[in-house]
Amino acid sequence: MSKGKVAIIATLDTKGPEVAYLRDQLIRLGVSCLVIDTGILGHPVGIVPDVSRAELTEFGGTTLDALQHAGSRGKAVTLMRRFVTDYVREKYTSGDIVAGISVGGVGAVMGAAAIQAMPVGVPKIVIAPTASGHHEFGPYVGTKDVMVIHSIVDILGVNDVSRTVFDNAAAAMKGMLDHGHVLPQRAPETLTVAATMLGNTTKAVEALKEELEKSGVETVVFHSSGVGGPSMEELARQGQFVGVVDYTTNEIGDRRIGGIHDATEERLTVVGSLGIPQVVLPGCLDFAVFDAKTLPSELRSRKIYDHNPEYALVGYTHEEKRDIAREFATKLNQSVGLVHVIFPLGGLSIPAREGGVFFDPEGDDIMRSTIQETLRPDIGFETCDSHINDLELGVLAAQRLLALLNKEKGNE
Repeated sequence: MSKGKVAIIATLDTKGPEVAYLRDQLIRLGVSCLVIDTGILGHPVGIVPDVSRAELTEFGGTTLDALQHAGSRGKAVTLMRRFVTDYVREKYTSGDIVAGISVGGVGAVMGAAAIQAMPVGVPKIVIAPTASGHHEFGPYVGTKDVMVIHSIVDILGVNDVSRTVFDNAAAAMKGMLDHGHVLPQRAPETLTVAATMLGNTTKAVEALKEELEKSGVETVVFHSSGVGGPSMEELARQGQFVGVVDYTTNEIGDRRIGGIHDATEERLTVVGSLGIPQVVLPGCLDFAVFDAKTLPSELRSRKIYDHNPEYALVGYTHEEKRDIAREFATKLNQSVGLVHVIFPLGGLSIPAREGGVFFDPEGDDIMRSTIQETLRPDIGFETCDSHINDLELGVLAAQRLLALLNKEKGNE
């Protein structure tokens, strides 16, 4: 890692002494620090920040007084989160910041958003009592490689437990700075593609990966769990991939009935907007994923597949399948690069085989016909008799991507 400072971000009116201890431990290990105060109402306690809350608000184009009178706590926090995120992004770009640690309870979300502005490979740590199994981890990690440390105790005072957590967090940061590295840019001669996968499509994607390897193409696989798809698209924006096999596109469906694998509205549009060749399949587009313990009562009469003790897969109605298929095709129609769609007639998920709870030839036909009718005429579309998790379908998808890459190369 290059020389620079580790940003420590916290609301210092409530976490000042604890941040001071963490800062001092990092300094003892030879790590330079930049303490940033994201407190809104109170003054720093037990520490003098390197970047005050007033400086942050001025950087954001306003004043601390205006922020304090923003109308609600939520609005003020949203603004401060934006200010600190923009500040960290700018200071990382200039080389002044090389890593980040967010410390706190609810306030840790502001610092977490800021450190997520730095690229994959840059050391990022969140220390929070709410970083536990009873809370959503999305705000802490986003689409980045954030190390999340459960503080166990609340961050209120330095004691044997918190001291141990802070000491180890400092040691982890020192280790990453000394031995880690940022994700390098893809070399022009490197052929790297992305693929999306869930447990329902693992075997087929493994076959896809092996087939591409025969042609010297490396495949980076993303877990299509509401975060994997957007992470793949974010790295595609950074030029990491020459092609994509979006094999498992379930993330565009979950939001219709409140599933937890819901991705952003941009999902399935980013790769196409970049002009990157892509082969796309409706893998697992016949169900939404729910926490099995909190499955809404209004969905319990639907077809449900017990994937494991943690997750329940809930099937869609035919009308929902039609709407999802239309969105699938409409988003792909925005592509400016080469696109090829494969629709497997043998089922879109493991429970969709004959005899399975999601076996639904009529629903599949609704999806197939809707996609085919909605797609632009110049977008390639084919059906096959395979099931989504059949090895031969994975091989076929790989072959279709290779054909697109060759076609693009020939057009240059």
